[in-house]
Amino acid sequence: MDAMKRWQFWVGVLISLGFLYSVLKDLQLGEFVDTLKTANYIWLLPGVGVYFIGVWARAWRWHYLLRPLKAIPTRTMFPIVTIGYMGNNIYPARAGEVLRAVILKRREGVPVSASLATIIVERIFDGVVMLAFVFINLGELSRLTGGSGVVEKFSIQDVALWGSAAFFGALAIFLVAAMFPTRTLSIVEWFSQHLLPERLRQPVLQVSHRFIEGLASLRSPGDVLMIFVTSLVIWLLETGKYWFVMQAFPFEVSFFTLMLMNGIVNLATTIPSAPGYIGTFDAPGIAVLGAYGVEKALATGYTLVLHLALWLPITLLGAYYLAREGIHWSEDLKKVRDEE
Repeated sequence: MDAMKRWQFWVGVLISLGFLYSVLKDLQLGEFVDTLKTANYIWLLPGVGVYFIGVWARAWRWHYLLRPLKAIPTRTMFPIVTIGYMGNNIYPARAGEVLRAVILKRREGVPVSASLATIIVERIFDGVVMLAFVFINLGELSRLTGGSGVVEKFSIQDVALWGSAAFFGALAIFLVAAMFPTRTLSIVEWFSQHLLPERLRQPVLQVSHRFIEGLASLRSPGDVLMIFVTSLVIWLLETGKYWFVMQAFPFEVSFFTLMLMNGIVNLATTIPSAPGYIGTFDAPGIAVLGAYGVEKALATGYTLVLHLALWLPITLLGAYYLAREGIHWSEDLKKVRDEE
């Protein structure tokens, strides 16, 4: 297992290095440094404020998803959400998602498999909103041509279409599983009996049962709509941070362009990378801005500052809350894994 983790880590590092190469090639270092020197960083303050409103909305959304399992106040969820995002920022393979499920188990007794189901639902709806941001701007995607860095290597339209198939397909599967839990469990049981050794069958069925319990919020069309609307608000707030950070730099693009950038960079961060989404966030963002006529040094300076402003505050706050929890990552994760 440790060898596999190391293998995944180094693959992510290599992918990040590839993206960083596309950022650094042809970059005028002097212009880039001048861009950072002349930026008006006071605009980061309202940007961070808007972002944390979005984090609170994420905590509310998770509280809403967990209601069928247990009613937990949003104020209780907020520290756990920040810990999860801190974990995503510093651990590979989005380990923060498991970390917040572990903490929720310790604090509220919600089974890890059930809370992970709600977290996956969150990610599916996030992906749907990101794709919506891209599709709204499909008419502009023809501008993403040669000279825009990474974008010239593939068709964003194709990525959007394949991404749509993946996210909407996953959403459809989860909706069916939530609507027909008994039938779904019978299918899992059939596969367990025919494909798994006997010692694993009962644990797999138990985990599957808890997982499907975590999908209970998807059984109501009203709840599904509420989750989608909340996800839309969350990502519009995050795009608001993009807009505020843009005010620190001498260029201007439309809010819709920033929505497109937000959608593309967050879809790109689903690609394995070094912790903190190094490269996979930056290169696509710079490419989008370059396609809209922003000089590379300026686009690079803005994207770097934006990335840092997205990464640092939530990581520091999450680390503070984690220290208050007194959790020991490896020991507590192993304990909860054994219990599950």
